[in-house]
Amino acid sequence: MTQINSKQLPEHVAIIMDGNGRWAKRKGLNRIRGHRKGADTVRKIVTFSREIGIRWLTLYAFSEENWKRPALEVQALMKLLNLFLKNELKEMQENGIQLKTIGRTARLPKTTRQILQDTIDKTSSNSDMTLTLALSYGGRQEILDAILKIVSQIEENKISTSDITEKLVSNSLYTSGMPDPDLLIRTSGEYRISNFLLWQISYSEIYITPTLWPDFGENEYEKALKDYQMRDRRFGARG
Repeated sequence: MTQINSKQLPEHVAIIMDGNGRWAKRKGLNRIRGHRKGADTVRKIVTFSREIGIRWLTLYAFSEENWKRPALEVQALMKLLNLFLKNELKEMQENGIQLKTIGRTARLPKTTRQILQDTIDKTSSNSDMTLTLALSYGGRQEILDAILKIVSQIEENKISTSDITEKLVSNSLYTSGMPDPDLLIRTSGEYRISNFLLWQISYSEIYITPTLWPDFGENEYEKALKDYQMRDRRFGARG
């Protein structure tokens, strides 16, 4: 079997973690059990990413649209996030993993925001890998917030319209300072982006697997990375 080439790893992997609910339904379980199993997968993928040398890992954990789900499910997801952050802090510290977040996190419950900020603060000096959780995140909302930020700077005479460039827009996004994803993985077989990193994935390689997120283990991850290493990344330079 072809091995992963450690010299051709994507610098930044972004993952749309989809399929927790369907996994639970197929097994006759409630959706919360699916989310719990999905959290176990997050732990495995983060650890494996760190072990093989992925520098940036961004996970679509909770979208803006997810607020429309039943209140009990949302509450359970927030409690699960709180537990994950508390349980994984030691692991992140020991393995040099820095935590970041993107999205309209002000919408998160107060307790969740506090735990999240505490984890971010305590891992801020770690530099081996950056784990970014997209929480209350939406790509269109991110672009809108970037536009509003730029307009505000113009109104305050900090910049003029002639200063607006792709770089300025990139620096105004939640992901400012992060490299764009080289590889976008979506589980569960859905062929859509679901409002995730719309600006940043312009030239990302996309890998879609029918595997549901709770079943997405190291072997499936390796398949995605091997597939990425077989791609010819031209960035539009030649046909």
